[in-house]
Amino acid sequence: MDNLLHIFLLEGGGFIHRFIEWIINNGGLYLLIFIVFAETGLFIGFFLPGDSLLFAAGIYLDQLSDEFFGMIGGVVLLVIVASILGNLVGYWFGRKTGPLLYERKETWIFKRKHLIRATDFYHEYGKATIFLAKFLPILRTFAPIVAGIVKMHRPTFILYNVLGSIAWVCSMMLGGYFLQTWVQQKFDFSLKDHIETITIVIVLITTLPVIWKLFFAKKKVVPTENILNDSNS
Repeated sequence: MDNLLHIFLLEGGGFIHRFIEWIINNGGLYLLIFIVFAETGLFIGFFLPGDSLLFAAGIYLDQLSDEFFGMIGGVVLLVIVASILGNLVGYWFGRKTGPLLYERKETWIFKRKHLIRATDFYHEYGKATIFLAKFLPILRTFAPIVAGIVKMHRPTFILYNVLGSIAWVCSMMLGGYFLQTWVQQKFDFSLKDHIETITIVIVLITTLPVIWKLFFAKKKVVPTENILNDSNS
């Protein structure tokens, strides 16, 4: 296995392009599944590049499918399941230990402000947050945890979780796959050579609305006391 630092610093191409290719060549489908699971269910996963990684994985879908009996549909299904399970873990964690997080001392990993903002977003937009948050960085990590904290009705959570996971994974991965196929046939060039630009565009599209919502939009934040009372009701 090539050294990751060597790949990032010495080989040609952009950083993101090299990172995507490193994932494909050193873990491939199963590393992709782990990243999706971590981003949708674990606190430490909020910084992972879910949208751009899924779109890039779609561009490489033919190659990834070789690791799963050549079944493109099977690869997409596995990633959907990883997203669903990630949210379920987040929901379980929030339901069991969520109220204690508000009393926990902040660290460089845990920032209470992220949880407060995700809670505010959840209370404003209601149950559809679980569906919509799949398409929003940071929020897709914390929304299921907050759903557990406020004890969202479990069957309702599962429904929105499944629908959101299907919509998110299919739109990103199949979008990348079919766009790559169309561009290759129509213009005879590969999107693999333009991963850097594509990633930047996706990051801007998905991140700017979140930045505006969290830092510039004027809105009333739900008091911590109310959240704790809701969780105990």
